[in-house]
Amino acid sequence: MSDGKRLLIGGVVMALCLGTPRADAAELLMFEQKGCPYCARFDAEIAPDYPDSRSGRIAPLRRVDIFDDRTGGYDEVQPAVFTPTFVLVDGAGREVGRLEGYPGRKYFYSEIEPMLERLPASEKRQTTGRVP
Repeated sequence: MSDGKRLLIGGVVMALCLGTPRADAAELLMFEQKGCPYCARFDAEIAPDYPDSRSGRIAPLRRVDIFDDRTGGYDEVQPAVFTPTFVLVDGAGREVGRLEGYPGRKYFYSEIEPMLERLPASEKRQTTGRVP
């Protein structure tokens, strides 16, 4: 078998194995790009504490370079156009809500929380501890 055929077959097998990502639970996609000043503000103001927040425990953050993938690998997510764009995806890969832009520390969680409330009850893990 030629090297070209092996490469082609290997690529097809890899694509079939990887498929479209499906989260077992909700996740918050953050579409970003290098040099984005609002992404940098999010990184400084929210990102360090987000994993320990109520929102972060319900919907962990997954960063996506907007130039690599505008849908986060999900068929049912509308392509992101601006950075940052935050898209909440449920465990079935459906878009639940989105926030285009970063409104600053004062308003970020008040924009994200209503989206989390639209998740199915089974995906709102019991959380304790610090809120936001």
